[in-house]
Amino acid sequence: MTDLYGWLIGPFADFTFMRRALVAVLALALGCGPVGVLLILRRMALMGDALAHAVLPGAAVGYLLAGLSLPVMGLGGLAAGLAVAGLAGVVSRITPLREDASFAAFYLISLALGVLIVSTRGGNVDLMHVLFGTVLAVDDHALAVVAGIATTTLLGLAWIYRPLVVECFDPGFLRAVGGHGGRYHLTFLVLVVLNLVGGFQALGTLMAVGLMMLPAAAARFWADGVWPASVVASGMALAAGYCGLLVSFHFDLPSGPSIVLAAGTLYCASVLLGTRGSFRAALLPARHLES
Repeated sequence: MTDLYGWLIGPFADFTFMRRALVAVLALALGCGPVGVLLILRRMALMGDALAHAVLPGAAVGYLLAGLSLPVMGLGGLAAGLAVAGLAGVVSRITPLREDASFAAFYLISLALGVLIVSTRGGNVDLMHVLFGTVLAVDDHALAVVAGIATTTLLGLAWIYRPLVVECFDPGFLRAVGGHGGRYHLTFLVLVVLNLVGGFQALGTLMAVGLMMLPAAAARFWADGVWPASVVASGMALAAGYCGLLVSFHFDLPSGPSIVLAAGTLYCASVLLGTRGSFRAALLPARHLES
């Protein structure tokens, strides 16, 4: 029993940095769960990955100005992510290029530029911190930023939820009743960037999207409907964060990749064993009532 306590609870009871990291993961899970579900519903999963990479140049500039200061790097990442989202939207509306292709082009430019900035002005250790995060080094200021982003996300989604979902299934109807689909789409993209910036605070630019998309994809195999799936996704994100932090602590592994791999494990288990559309459900279909 003592060994079990030492493995599962001891690190969080004994070390302040582990408690901070767990609270940061909880805040990220609350915001990233519903955002990831809506990204999948809107067929924008790869766009989330593109935006995650787009924050890198801003984070790199923040690093040059203030070192490994998570709030400054977060502000830089927010500015860069919003700039890429705006530029990609403008290009897709003025030119024949589709929005996903426009996002892909800007994300590749952003990724290369960010890596170049950090690698030329810092060392390999600094580059690893920017790319893969430092959740175990989250301080009170960064924790407040992440919690504020989660609160803003939930309030924002509650405000635009109905038109956002209607636009997913019937954008023509939304236009017919005078809805402004572009406005809600832009607001949603801002929330996506905010959550990626929050994820960057803990997981780095390359890992931030993992906690957003993997639990959301896994929730598809357990729940139907946007909010039930969002609750499941948030719960899985929290479970992945908890397990990843424990693995990172006990085996001296990087925390960000450990958390994302834990989320990946939950996704694979959901594909195999979930109650809706999984391999198990396909091989063992439920019996129907016979008249």
